[in-house]
Amino acid sequence: MKRNFVINLAFLLLLNVLIKPFWIFGVERTVQNLVGAEEFGFYFSLLNFSLLLNIILDVGITNYNNRNIAQNSSILSKYVSNIVSLKFLLAGIYAVITLFAAFIIGYDNRQILMLLVLIFNQFLLSFVLYLRSNISGLHLFKTDSFLSVLDRLLMIIICSVLIWGNVTDEIIKIEWFIFAQTGAYLLTAFVAFIMVLSKASFFKLKFNFKFYRVFLKQSFPYALLILLMVFYNRIDSVMLERLLPNGKEQAGIYAQAFRILEAASMFAYLFAVLLLPMFARMLKKKESIEELLKLSSLLILVPAFILTINCFYFNQEIMDIMYVAHVEESAIVLSFLITGFIGICMTYIFGTLLTSNGNMRQLNIMATCGMILNIVLNLILIQKYQVVGSAVASMITQLLTAFSQIIIAKYVFKIKFNFKLILSFAVFIMFYISSTYFFKLNIDNWVYSFLISAVFGFVIAFAIGLFKIKLLFKMLKSPSEFIKDEGKILKY
Repeated sequence: MKRNFVINLAFLLLLNVLIKPFWIFGVERTVQNLVGAEEFGFYFSLLNFSLLLNIILDVGITNYNNRNIAQNSSILSKYVSNIVSLKFLLAGIYAVITLFAAFIIGYDNRQILMLLVLIFNQFLLSFVLYLRSNISGLHLFKTDSFLSVLDRLLMIIICSVLIWGNVTDEIIKIEWFIFAQTGAYLLTAFVAFIMVLSKASFFKLKFNFKFYRVFLKQSFPYALLILLMVFYNRIDSVMLERLLPNGKEQAGIYAQAFRILEAASMFAYLFAVLLLPMFARMLKKKESIEELLKLSSLLILVPAFILTINCFYFNQEIMDIMYVAHVEESAIVLSFLITGFIGICMTYIFGTLLTSNGNMRQLNIMATCGMILNIVLNLILIQKYQVVGSAVASMITQLLTAFSQIIIAKYVFKIKFNFKLILSFAVFIMFYISSTYFFKLNIDNWVYSFLISAVFGFVIAFAIGLFKIKLLFKMLKSPSEFIKDEGKILKY
């Protein structure tokens, strides 16, 4: 299972490295620079508002379905026939409630019209994620990897034509940007649906309300968890836009720094995509998850700390090369947001483990506390520190909720803390902080300094034994030989 995890993770990372960075830093960044911080902040706050109630579209279906299909693939045809119809019903409910909430908080006509398109986009995205949960649950990870980047690839093509294709004399408008996403999601949903149908023995659209009642009752804890986590991950920009006189501009500044965090989180999320069905199947077979847990934690934490420390040291330079306005403000915001990335990474490991084990009560209590904490911190800090206050609120929430999940997992799975491993990590962090500071002071070109320090970070990780390259290669090359060395890869 560990060999399968590493191989599929490498393939998934390769596809995402080829596609998603260009979308985020090439296309999306260019659109923000062209339309300006206020206009993009206008869109960004609406996007996050559409995400707040996005769980109504899913009600825990995706995670619950992924777990069930991974444990029993024979139910695919039955579930697809019933859940597709359920998704359409939920889409109607989501649209009505979201629009009602928009009227309550006072959105104007332009905001409502833009929100309508974003609501449709959220439905398409939710539908694609549900279809992918079937593919992932069947352990068809390469197919799922292709689908994970298809929408972004199509968006890149469409937006590149609009930005650089000279098809119009006008500068791209934010509305065009949204419609480009609509077209990409539509095509991706069609492709994903065809792929799922090819794996199902039959498909017949059914409106089975008895099935809905039973299924939703079982998936509700998953839905509640996602709702709570979305609130403490996405409400920041909505509160900025609503609470401050210059809220749209502040939300745009937040979006500039958030783009780095979003890009990093996309890659961290890939761990959860692979680990959820793997953990679920291993737990059902009563296999030990400890080695896979340690391996995945090491593979995500070392790059996460390298990225976080580099972004902290080079925040000004990164923002300056990416944007034409509000560089200093967004650089400060980046320092706080990227620190919270460590918490996000640990959530994708330990939260995924707890989800696959069905520990929803504990996770929902944690997420409720996280949501309340985040809202309270935003209410206190935004008024005084504006966008920086919101970033601090996000950082504190991410770190505390991640720590809570680690404690819960330790209690549930009786995980013993490996103090030698913790000490090795502490040594790694101290060495890397010092070396990065040294490179920044002594290398004039910050890009060279950034890259050299990142490479040196991995050298440190190998030198102190966080990674053991020979055993990793042996695991990939010959799993039968690796079995003889079971456990050695992470023994200290």
